[in-house]
Amino acid sequence: MHDKIILEREVHAVQIPSGDAITLPAGTEVFITQRLGGTFTVATTQGLARISAKDSAALGVDPEEEEKKQAEVTRLKDAPLEEQVWAQLKAVYDPEIPVDIVNLGLVYDCSIEEADGKKTVAVKMTLTAPGCGMGPVIAADAQSKIMTIEGVDDARVELVWDPAWNQEMISEEGKMKLGMV
Repeated sequence: MHDKIILEREVHAVQIPSGDAITLPAGTEVFITQRLGGTFTVATTQGLARISAKDSAALGVDPEEEEKKQAEVTRLKDAPLEEQVWAQLKAVYDPEIPVDIVNLGLVYDCSIEEADGKKTVAVKMTLTAPGCGMGPVIAADAQSKIMTIEGVDDARVELVWDPAWNQEMISEEGKMKLGMV
């Protein structure tokens, strides 16, 4: 059972699964159903919503946990660029599924292109269902996380539908998290 949280202040969120921007007023009761990738999926009387890390204080999130995540970011600064990109992609979650987009098998291609001294990361990914209203939000989240990497000048995340995603694309780690093994 999830603990009830009363929002301490107004919070901007994204409604799931439509992807519409909404505002949750101060005093709203929410239940955190997922806290992965720096975002939080909450259940409200209006349905599910996704709250970004910048508004985590309104949920009473433990700052020590956030510090641990930052320590991993610091460790990755000296890693090869490709490893940094994959680490950022593993921090992106479908708000309805507690597995990152890499282990869900949603990332089909990731390449780093260099032209005129500028590095561009190009990602091709899909979704578990073509009609998912969260698709643009998830893609923007991936792009935003990639852009935090020092040395990356641009990032393009393209949603593709071929081949169609299926459960066989989920990694062993992802299947374990979902109780499929």
